[in-house]
Amino acid sequence: MADEETIKAPPSVKQRYDWYQTDSHVIITLLVKNANKEDVEVNYTDRALSATVKQASGSDFSLELDLAHNIIPAKCITSIRKMKIELKLSKEEGLRWNKLEGEDTLAATVPTGDVTKDTVHNYPTSSHVTRNWDQIGKEAEQEEKDGAQGEAALNQLFQKIYGDSTDEVKKAMNKSFTESGGTVLSTNWNEIGAKKTEVKPPDGMEHKKWDV
Repeated sequence: MADEETIKAPPSVKQRYDWYQTDSHVIITLLVKNANKEDVEVNYTDRALSATVKQASGSDFSLELDLAHNIIPAKCITSIRKMKIELKLSKEEGLRWNKLEGEDTLAATVPTGDVTKDTVHNYPTSSHVTRNWDQIGKEAEQEEKDGAQGEAALNQLFQKIYGDSTDEVKKAMNKSFTESGGTVLSTNWNEIGAKKTEVKPPDGMEHKKWDV
């Protein structure tokens, strides 16, 4: 009898993350989009953290870190946002971390009087290029918002033009839009009614007709 095939669970995937710090906190950014609160589990201890995020793909995001310095678990905060997950670690000591993990003998003490300023210091660990993930997330969210608003405004404008037009103008708009595959919209029936409207794709693009 053949051995039964062993069913293996999907492997955990270590996703990209980055970090920066202020004089009182270390902020770790996990680049995980559209995570549900019930699918996110983060545990903080004095010198470590673990994060697990269940994903629709079946491969869980998993992160285990042995931190370079002590934190205060009770004061750590997990924030789940649309474009990312943010872990805000409260420092136990007023040190500027030189690294996130392992032994950090080069950490500098924050000068007296600077602790309350909460100045941002960027120290990425997952790449050699410093990235402001908070700004990137805000820009991406704004682009999505602007795109949705722009499309809605354009549709509203077309609906207004169509609604206020004569029957002849409506015929021209329908005929030109349909025959051109959505690339031409004309209100001139004298021009459009006499011939078939040709497809006019945007500059730099080529129209292809697919066989069904």
